Amino acid sequence: MDPRSVEQVTVVDIRMPFFSMVILMVKWAVASIPAFLILTVLGSLVFGILGAVMGGLFGGFPGGMHGSRPW
Repeated sequence: MDPRSVEQVTVVDIRMPFFSMVILMVKWAVASIPAFLILTVLGSLVFGILGAVMGGLFGGFPGGMHGSRPW
């Protein structure tokens, strides 16, 4: 294919029955649930690892979570 012969196309309208569009949007919503759960687990792992690394590097909270150190 010659790159000089490529034409640009602009879509101005999509004809789709309302009920079919509703079904498509419901499918998108249902498909987003497992994606959200996967991203939540991955985010929790990343923040857990970062928290462990930063806690190990900087010694955690001064006085600990329960104020066990005297200073």
